[in-house]
Amino acid sequence: MKNDPIFYRIFKEFPRTFFELIGEPVEEANHYRFDSCELKQTAFRIDRLFLPVDEGYPLYFVEVQFRYEANLYAGLFAEVFIYLNQNDPTQDWRGVVIYGSRRYEPRQVLPYEDLLRSDRVRRIYLDELPQECFSSLNLRLVEFIISGEDAAVQKGRQLVEEVDRIEDEDERLEILGLLETLIAYKFDNLTQEEIRQMFSLDEFKKSRLYQDIYREAQEKGLERGLERGLERGLERGREEAKLQTIDALFRRGFSVEDIADIVQLDVERVRQRVQSVGEG
Repeated sequence: MKNDPIFYRIFKEFPRTFFELIGEPVEEANHYRFDSCELKQTAFRIDRLFLPVDEGYPLYFVEVQFRYEANLYAGLFAEVFIYLNQNDPTQDWRGVVIYGSRRYEPRQVLPYEDLLRSDRVRRIYLDELPQECFSSLNLRLVEFIISGEDAAVQKGRQLVEEVDRIEDEDERLEILGLLETLIAYKFDNLTQEEIRQMFSLDEFKKSRLYQDIYREAQEKGLERGLERGLERGLERGREEAKLQTIDALFRRGFSVEDIADIVQLDVERVRQRVQSVGEG
């Protein structure tokens, strides 16, 4: 499992996680957007930059490293100073390097020691963080990523149950979509059915969250579909209802296979509908 992209997705969708990791107030996330930046006339593209949207907050250049890369610091600081040269920002800047383990850190750091020793750069070793650091739901998602497979099974089950207890519907759905992705990445050697059984996802379909989403999507689909069905006939109305249900479930992050199971249509038919929605 290549963890770097997963972390960048977490930081983009749940920026509070980053600020929790570096020990800053989670409210700081309200003043930033996680963005990418092309550096002109270079081969560099910065895909992990927290840009402040308000004055008085520093820029954050972020690296997540789960493999050894000898020239990591050379690349990071090259990106930083080219960015500063091209954009001449008025803000201060900080660098944050998040390692899965200390063994992934470059061994030769002499040219960068002054920067690494300064307050400008912070290094975090996830496998050395004390257990109390993983107290929030966002950081327990991080803990799930770095856990071994045996521990991840139990942690994943606990996360599924915890997500179901979130009262805010939008937050539940966002975290659920991310959690499903994390589980699929973590256990990419297993089939979808094996994952579903391992994490009791069939039981999850009976949960309040799943039933609420299904009911809402079904009601919206039936309402719109049956209105049109008055003119086209009942059968056409039912088909339209299923299509609208597919749209609603897809927007809420359900997989094509799960949608097909819900609306009782062929997976390929659902995939075609989802593709048309995405193109629209």
